[in-house]
Amino acid sequence: MNPRLAAARALAAVLAGKASLNSALPQQLDKVAVRDRGLTQELAFGTARWQPRLSALAAKLLQKPFKNADKDVEALLLVGLYQLFYTRIPAHAAIGETVACIDKLKKPSLKGLLNAVLRNAQRDGAALLIELEHDPVVRTAHPRWLQKSLKASWPEHWEAICAANNAHPPLILRVNRRQSSRAAYLAELQQCGIDASACQFSADGIVLSQACDVTGLPGFAAGHLSVQDEAAQLAAELLQLAPGQRVLDACCAPGGKTCHLLEVEPQLAHVVAVDLEAKRLQRVRENLDRLGLSAELVAADGRAVDTWWDGQLFQRILLDAPCSATGVIRRHPDIKIARQAADIAPLATLQGELLDALWPTLEVGGILLYATCSVLPEENSLNIAAFLARTGDASELPISGDFGVTQAHGRQLLPQEHGHDGFYYAKLTKLANAQ
Repeated sequence: MNPRLAAARALAAVLAGKASLNSALPQQLDKVAVRDRGLTQELAFGTARWQPRLSALAAKLLQKPFKNADKDVEALLLVGLYQLFYTRIPAHAAIGETVACIDKLKKPSLKGLLNAVLRNAQRDGAALLIELEHDPVVRTAHPRWLQKSLKASWPEHWEAICAANNAHPPLILRVNRRQSSRAAYLAELQQCGIDASACQFSADGIVLSQACDVTGLPGFAAGHLSVQDEAAQLAAELLQLAPGQRVLDACCAPGGKTCHLLEVEPQLAHVVAVDLEAKRLQRVRENLDRLGLSAELVAADGRAVDTWWDGQLFQRILLDAPCSATGVIRRHPDIKIARQAADIAPLATLQGELLDALWPTLEVGGILLYATCSVLPEENSLNIAAFLARTGDASELPISGDFGVTQAHGRQLLPQEHGHDGFYYAKLTKLANAQ
């Protein structure tokens, strides 16, 4: 299959609200020649990254929008525009190859339109984009609701957040301290001619100067390292783990933090890792097995405590709550398409329900670490403020360190172009007596 067609079909599913790129793209990659899979991924992710900008340009060039039944052609047009403005593919090849894909979609009546719009874009697109850039949606390549929300929440940082969201993320590793030290692994990479450096905030983190196939890195198969963003690596240290503790990792998939907890403190008494979907726990199991680690995996709704909890209190709980993922847009650019303003309030409600349900499973003096990969206060500091207001035996603990921005409650890490993702942490402890 032509990589342009494969990318467009994956994107069409996202535009139609039927799938994410992570679920739609692998099905298409299986139909593409191995040599073309890298290009297919670049076209799909790149088009999603710049979709708000490309869609604004397409609207300017089209006399009327595409019908809902023609999301595949709309996606193909966006893929063509992405090639013209964001790749080194020659214009004649970008247009010719993209237009030829119409035949496979069996919509010959739209072939002339697609060809004309792409040729007009080649001729006039750069000037049109300059005209359109007075609109912050076009300038920042973020949907209007998100651009406005970021500006309201982070008036001094919102443009830097948008720039970071549009950048390619670095490849960050976590060294398994049971197997090696960060210093030793950095030396090993240097011997292999791989340029890398230590992360600024995570004791186990390494950032590579250039992305690569991690399975080819020394020690990967033997469990010496994992891929995990630096911001996510901070959870294990913030939990203040100690031997003999019972630990709950709620909403655990894909298991990066579960594994890191076990690496940081090998003498934990028991780790229970809960996730809603059994199929997602398979990925957790694979990560545990590769790293030589063990945890009890439970497929359940974290809120339905009576269905999975044995009544023994936990000394530590990590709640990595489902969220808008607005802090990891650079890794999942289709969030710009899939996520809507109306999603935020229900997510905040879900997060609050998880906090309320899990709190009784924490022992007095224990720590619950609340985490999201969101940068929106509704899911973070405001949510924690509401929980503290309604929970008499909950108190907030300070988070030490020089990372992120201190909030009224918790600490917010904002995405950095050459560093960590956007992430939020709040640290709570249970008091002996309700206030």
